[in-house]
Amino acid sequence: MLAKFIDCPQFLADLYGPDLRRIVPDLVVNVGDPSEAEALALLADCGVVVNDHTRLSAAMLAACPDLKAIVFMGTGASSYVDMDAAERLGIRVRTISGYGDRTVAEHAVALMFAAARKVAEMDRALRGGIWETRDSVELAGKTLGVIGTGGIGRAMAELGAGLGMRVIAWNRSGLPAGVPAQASGLDALVAEADVISLHLALNEETEGLIGSDRIALMGPGTILVNTARGALIDEPALIEALAAGRIRHAALDVFAAEPLAADHPLLALDNVTLTPHAGFMTAEASARLLEMALNLVAEERAAAG
Repeated sequence: MLAKFIDCPQFLADLYGPDLRRIVPDLVVNVGDPSEAEALALLADCGVVVNDHTRLSAAMLAACPDLKAIVFMGTGASSYVDMDAAERLGIRVRTISGYGDRTVAEHAVALMFAAARKVAEMDRALRGGIWETRDSVELAGKTLGVIGTGGIGRAMAELGAGLGMRVIAWNRSGLPAGVPAQASGLDALVAEADVISLHLALNEETEGLIGSDRIALMGPGTILVNTARGALIDEPALIEALAAGRIRHAALDVFAAEPLAADHPLLALDNVTLTPHAGFMTAEASARLLEMALNLVAEERAAAG
């Protein structure tokens, strides 16, 4: 069963050393962004495909009779693969989670500190010739509200507790055992926390979870951190609250539409810190992701005999 990585990013190709090659020695690796025609050519004789970011439509999947499994590099396969078509055609779609829990949580902590200490704001000012120290916030003893306590949320709670913060948390299915946090209702958390950090999957139940009503519950000193999905927040309502100074700061790695448009109103606000959906991006997390993907390819091939 021929296995191909059809759209390997350069940074993953750079990590693909001898130890990882041993897992699937004959994996065909195509580095770059294939067009639809190029992707179809790569898929034509492929039994297992590793897909990082290529859109695979129903028509494309139907044109690949040998394709038995897709290993998607992350959890959001439905954004790139026609899942209904894959199921109809008997193509198994495998996703990967857990590889970047600590990495994303550390990015959330970095955003939290940047917001509390006005790091980006002072950096911009200094580059513009303004030497001015700005009042900021000490985080020890403050309340961290973690929304969603899967792998990343748990890691965030652990890091917050390690910093001496009081951690409260809300999870849709209840707070799992071992999370160093006090369980809270969602509205109570939003109203009480000095820092709110989002760690939820995006679905019909969670889209717009932080809407204008919950933003109105936040105090003027609130820092809102989002490294999960942009659509969890009502973005226009957040922008309005930030512009009016009703909350202190938003530190965002994800947005409702990505990439962020050059004229997006968030870019005009001083009380925001922005990063380009980079929370997952460390060499350590990438190496884990690639290893997990290769193991799934080997598993699929073994299952197929």
